[in-house]
Amino acid sequence: MTVLKTSLRNFLAHKGRMALSAIAVLLSVAFVSGTLVFTDTMNITFDQLFAATSSDVTVSAGDASDTGETTSDTGRPPVLAASVLGKVRAVQGVRSAEGTVFSTSVTVVDRKKESLSPSSGAPTIVGSWNANDARTMRITSGTAPRGPDQVMVDADTADRHGLRLGDGIGVISAVGTHTARISGIAAFRVTNPGAAIFYLDTATAQRTLVGRTGVFTNVNVTAADGVSDALLKRDVVAALGTGYRVQTAKETADANQKDVESLLSVMKYAMLGFAGIAFLVGIFLIINTFSMLVAQRTREIGLMRAIGSSRRQVNRSVLIEALLLGVLGSVLGVAAGVGIAVGLMKLMGLIGMNLSTDDLTVAWTTPVIGLLLGVVVTVLAAYLPARRAGKVSPMAALRDAGAPADARAGRVRALLGLVLTGAGGYALHLASAAEKAGTGSLWLGLGVLLSLIGFVVIGPVLAGGMVRVLGALVLRVFGPVGRMAERNALRNPRRTGATGAALMIGLALVACLSVVGSSMVASATDQLDKTVGTDFIIQSDSGQLLTPQAVRAVKDTPGLERVTEYKVTRADYTTPDGKTLRNTDITAADPTYATDLRTETVAGELKDAYLPDSMSVHETFAKEHGIHLGSKITVRFRGGSTAHLTVRAITSSDVVIDAGAKYISTATLARYVPAGNMPLDTLVFATAQKDRQKDAYTALRTALHDYPQYTVRDQTDYKDALKDQIGQLLNMIYGLLGLAIVVAVLGVVNTLALSVVERTREIGLLRAIGLSRRQLRRMIRLESVVIALLGALLGLGLGMGWGATAQRLLALEGLRVLEIPWPTIIGVFVGSAFVGLFAALVPAFRAGRMNVLAAIATE
Repeated sequence: MTVLKTSLRNFLAHKGRMALSAIAVLLSVAFVSGTLVFTDTMNITFDQLFAATSSDVTVSAGDASDTGETTSDTGRPPVLAASVLGKVRAVQGVRSAEGTVFSTSVTVVDRKKESLSPSSGAPTIVGSWNANDARTMRITSGTAPRGPDQVMVDADTADRHGLRLGDGIGVISAVGTHTARISGIAAFRVTNPGAAIFYLDTATAQRTLVGRTGVFTNVNVTAADGVSDALLKRDVVAALGTGYRVQTAKETADANQKDVESLLSVMKYAMLGFAGIAFLVGIFLIINTFSMLVAQRTREIGLMRAIGSSRRQVNRSVLIEALLLGVLGSVLGVAAGVGIAVGLMKLMGLIGMNLSTDDLTVAWTTPVIGLLLGVVVTVLAAYLPARRAGKVSPMAALRDAGAPADARAGRVRALLGLVLTGAGGYALHLASAAEKAGTGSLWLGLGVLLSLIGFVVIGPVLAGGMVRVLGALVLRVFGPVGRMAERNALRNPRRTGATGAALMIGLALVACLSVVGSSMVASATDQLDKTVGTDFIIQSDSGQLLTPQAVRAVKDTPGLERVTEYKVTRADYTTPDGKTLRNTDITAADPTYATDLRTETVAGELKDAYLPDSMSVHETFAKEHGIHLGSKITVRFRGGSTAHLTVRAITSSDVVIDAGAKYISTATLARYVPAGNMPLDTLVFATAQKDRQKDAYTALRTALHDYPQYTVRDQTDYKDALKDQIGQLLNMIYGLLGLAIVVAVLGVVNTLALSVVERTREIGLLRAIGLSRRQLRRMIRLESVVIALLGALLGLGLGMGWGATAQRLLALEGLRVLEIPWPTIIGVFVGSAFVGLFAALVPAFRAGRMNVLAAIATE
């Protein structure tokens, strides 16, 4: 009980000094808890949606996906004959059955030709209004569609785009464009996470999405009273036979949820990974805090030992303080995590994904995980300072406060740091020399881990020399104040190194990702310049295939020398080694594609792959299956017949664009696939006549005005789009890393604040001999700047090494250009100085307000 009372008294006595450490724990726990609450809420939202919209049993075509999504490369959904509906209705146990049609391979535009698709990446769904939808949707205004000129829209989409009854819209599918006016607006009875949904009557939906009536994509079956879904499914399968996909409501909901969970898992674990980084940075803050508190209480601890406290009791006292800190920070962090989750939901709402706070889900595991993480991490971080406190002898009560440095421990630390750093460097060398990306990735991961730990351990050793160099370059210009700031940073290299290490971790990751991102853009740009021999690329950013009407519009554009169609379909391969590969991609293009993309070959010439009954394969595929020039590969095309194709060219696998592609001509594909099953173009290439690029570019954009789902890009546009995509990803990662940097800034603030307390008497003496308040504040700010720059130098240097090694692995995949983004690196370094200035504001202000006489009298 005495130990507990002492711990409580010390904790409350130093509550101001503990506050920043508590904030670090709070932020880290909040990020973990917020991530868990956010993903649990999204799961619940989708669970409710899929459960509400699934019929008891759903029948779809055998080649439909588990979720019923459009899988056909013709742009039309797989369909069932109308006779299937009659067979299902005759099954015993069926109360009702209804045929429906829907597709996600559509674009819907308003009268201004502007897309009504969600910006969040959620699907656009056009389907027939049916009884199942009437059960899950509520018509809030107007009426359901009753003819070819009517369409109904969901309420969220109507609100998002300002749609009203009577407004005209266009539905663009592989069949063509259908126009109609809004006859009704319907709202979901559960939360719609952001999909845009449009309803037509059944006959119109069939003509618009499939091109003919008398077919359905699904048959929704409702079970009679007392008949289970499983029993009904069994009877339906028995009546229909094979070749159909039959799923119960639970199976349909689970399949939909599985697709969503794959996306949510990536988001969840990425965010938890960054929370882990924040925890790692927070550990340094907590270690620093308790180390300084123990050093400042050396005399106090010595007195406790002199009056009978054992080492164990002193150790336990410090750990109990850490426990209190962990519990307080974790409890507040869990509460803050709920707020973060609500904030994320609001943020998702801004980009079109609607998540209702009514579905906010806080599972019992969330606070438990948050509390355990926060408390365990805090207590473990405080263990070394607590152990150091337990070693304080009773004689320390007779000495001045402050523990003497342990020279032997410093030498051991330096040796261990050198060993770990050397091992990490060697692992990074092995990664860069690896011949396979998989092997190299393992060495890279090991090298990153060991070099990071090594830099953390050896940081105090490096701090002395680096602070002197930084002092000579940055601080000496400030005269005596600068020299005092330098000496203050050198006074305790272990503390300075640990504080800089906290900032180092976040900046190392920023530098690494910057190098990787810049190298990817530079490599892809280099590949484009070297290999792409066409002027324009026409494609859909949402993945929608090009309709024949759009392709015809491109071909009719004046000023073009040639147009190349490019299709991707799937086929079953039987290779010379006797293996059968199912559902494998095959690329069909016009012979001019050999000019549009100058792909390197290791055997034969690519133009020969476009001869009748010919093909090319890539080098890796050829080695795996014993293929050489002249080999025969049996190819069974989906929706077509079987061909025996001769390999005329083997392309290099060391490319970025079209990596792994196997080419045939569109004429060969057309020979074995009927016209009705021919896949639509994935994209189209266009080359302008000489000196007419600018006119052709304008003409192409005009020709595709009625097809807003497609984008025309020249090579400059394509490079810019690539930079934007990678830039957006990096910005998001930088934003998440910002949490770790915020915690690191708190560490600098905490270190300086405790350092000011530790040097109270010294500051009083400096003021007494003539140091002004302004000079004192400047000294503390300069000390903070040099600590921040130390962390920046270590972090940026380490991160660039990681990034360069990662680029060597990417080179194995064709990304051969290493580019160091010097503007970003220099900007981050300079920004670190401002981070140091910001971190020192409060400690410098408090130091400047000290009473000189009271400070001198402090012991």
